[in-house]
Amino acid sequence: MTTTLSAIEARVLATLMEKARTVPDSYPMSLSTLLAGCNQKTSREPTMNLTEAEVADAIGPLKDLALVRESSGSRVTRFEHNFQRGIGVPEQSSVILGLLMLRGPQTAGELRLNTERWYKFADISSVEGFLDELLERSEEKGGPLVVKLPRAPGEREQRWAHLLCGPVDVNAPAPAVGGGNVRLEARIDALEEEVAHLRATVQKLCAELGLN
Repeated sequence: MTTTLSAIEARVLATLMEKARTVPDSYPMSLSTLLAGCNQKTSREPTMNLTEAEVADAIGPLKDLALVRESSGSRVTRFEHNFQRGIGVPEQSSVILGLLMLRGPQTAGELRLNTERWYKFADISSVEGFLDELLERSEEKGGPLVVKLPRAPGEREQRWAHLLCGPVDVNAPAPAVGGGNVRLEARIDALEEEVAHLRATVQKLCAELGLN
């Protein structure tokens, strides 16, 4: 892929990638649930306050790039991602890129922790191996998809950033996030996904009973 994604297109795409794995019962996603996922205040860097029109406008270019597809067979238009095939990377690499799009630059250790609900990597070296593959991706395949950022002052590990939205500022400061905040975000994520699962179940029951 040579086309550079906008920040909104990356958020829409990565949200579809996340929800396909974490709330499969409510996937593919309607425009309204996709909007809610894009505007989550947890596990997002940066947070956004998008409108339904902005999300809908982002879907068009993503469909043109074969990265998003419309799902048929429902009264409500729903959307699903086609990232892995569209970009041409293995599953593990697509998971890493999805998390980088959602949460911004992260170390290999942070990526291993944050991807647990998407894909369980055996260890940090496994994550680093796929990051290196993405970094060394040949020009014939479209070139590198990640960049390794300089080590921030006081940090032991270097962060990685994706290149799907074009070149990044390698000197941008790392966001300060404490371990307690990470754990709290994980708990909030779990609750949000449980609510989404219950909502999808209720909607399905209502449809079966003809109450919609």
